[in-house]
Amino acid sequence: MTLARLTVLAAETVGATQRSLPDELRPLAVAVPVHYEGLPEDDILAEGFPDDILGLFSGDPHGSEFASDQPAPPRIILYLENLWDYAEGDLGIFREEVRLTYLHELGHYFGWDEDELTARGLD
Repeated sequence: MTLARLTVLAAETVGATQRSLPDELRPLAVAVPVHYEGLPEDDILAEGFPDDILGLFSGDPHGSEFASDQPAPPRIILYLENLWDYAEGDLGIFREEVRLTYLHELGHYFGWDEDELTARGLD
């Protein structure tokens, strides 16, 4: 599967996931850019993230944008080649894992820690 095709499939899945969110969360979710990359860059790995990371939220969580002098804009990165490998080439599993990974990273944007994500079934 090509990265271009994985990107289209992932973007479709993220869009459907956003449309399924509750009305009060949807505008917040849509405002966070989603970037689709094949694999994590060396600088991400140098920060200690595993090479098989599926997704990453970076930036300041919602509501804390003005807590620092130089707030970082929020963004979600999905690592599509890792997601495809995780799904072992199964399209249904890939779409489901894209959905779950997106929601997990979106949860970080909302300020939820790992325990709160687990409690919501987003781990």
